Amino acid sequence: MAAAAEILCIGTELLLGNITNGNARWIAEQLASLGIPHQRQLVLGDNRERLIAEFRAAPERCRVLITTGGLGPTPDDLTTEALAAAFDTPLVENQQVWADIQAKLSARGRSCSPSNRRQALIPQGAQVLPNPTGTAPGVIWTPRPDFTVLTFPGVPSEMRAMWLATAAPWLREAGLASGVFASRMLQFWGVSESALAEQMADLLQQSNPTVAPYAGAGEVKLRITARAKTSEGAEQLLQPVEAEIRSRTGVCCFGCDGDSLASVVLEQLRQRGETLAVAESCTGGGLGAALAAVPGASDVFLGGVIAYANSVKQGLLGVPSALLEVHGAVSDPVAQAMAEGVRRATGADWALAITGVAGPGGGSAEKPVGLVHLAVAGPAGCSSEGVRFSPSRGRDWIQTLSAGEALNRLRLQLA
Repeated sequence: MAAAAEILCIGTELLLGNITNGNARWIAEQLASLGIPHQRQLVLGDNRERLIAEFRAAPERCRVLITTGGLGPTPDDLTTEALAAAFDTPLVENQQVWADIQAKLSARGRSCSPSNRRQALIPQGAQVLPNPTGTAPGVIWTPRPDFTVLTFPGVPSEMRAMWLATAAPWLREAGLASGVFASRMLQFWGVSESALAEQMADLLQQSNPTVAPYAGAGEVKLRITARAKTSEGAEQLLQPVEAEIRSRTGVCCFGCDGDSLASVVLEQLRQRGETLAVAESCTGGGLGAALAAVPGASDVFLGGVIAYANSVKQGLLGVPSALLEVHGAVSDPVAQAMAEGVRRATGADWALAITGVAGPGGGSAEKPVGLVHLAVAGPAGCSSEGVRFSPSRGRDWIQTLSAGEALNRLRLQLA
């Protein structure tokens, strides 16, 4: 029996790694939310013959094929042409699409070209999938019984708008759902993926809800997915499993779904009516960037100082030269002085400071690459501790883990 849906992403730039294929992930999440299972994702380059072969083979495997990419005006945009050729169907110019393209280009002060007109060609008998924000329309076409193709442009904002406005309603009515899916992504810090998997061994064997671990940069996630006839039923299946996981992991679980360590810390401070500032050396602004990336951070996050050079640590943060001379920049006393200095300079209730050796050079036997000192200063005083991260994964990894570890230490103090 054919699977419900497949995802085909088209573009040589995806194969070369020039851009991240976020479209497949987003569409997969949307299919899951609609209760539509899919069993296959594929990426193909801009090659007409390979596309034709894939389009011809797809009806044997799935009832709906969802494509992204290859709908632009340039010669390497081959999706529509290859689709029509695969099913021996002529391309015809859709006058409404052509008028819409002309109007959009005119509004942007651009004239139409023959290449733009190519975008108005669709397979005969296909339904236009309108593009409210761009010039490249998609199609909804059923070239074979029980087989439909939905095409989308590769630009994520355009694809998502088209999906929500037209494709999602069509899919809801298509009778492809095998139930309704609900999922929750729980996030953890301070525990390894292997340790978490061992702790959840019995839950990982379940079939509904399923529990699956994912590892990131210092962060580990557990996705819980449940299927039921209704969204309410799926949610009821999720809740006891989530409660059991949270009970077993305690403070290691810091949030779920769209939460980040930064957003959780900012909300903790917001609830307390307190503020935060940061002082950074080896992370070079990464900690401040993580905080500033959270919408609404400005009511809690006052700012920070990137004090890379010792002269800046002394001049802007007031780190005593004697501390630098005796202990070195990568040390607990200097990390504490940095935190206290930025807290004093900004008037923040809390401050975080990071100083370390991110590598790949600059390390020594006493202070190797990966050694980072993290300080937390607050109303009751200041503390600092040295942490050693493995240098094997490189500078970016050490910087990311340093920022996350600093935020987690503050989260635990605020809890």
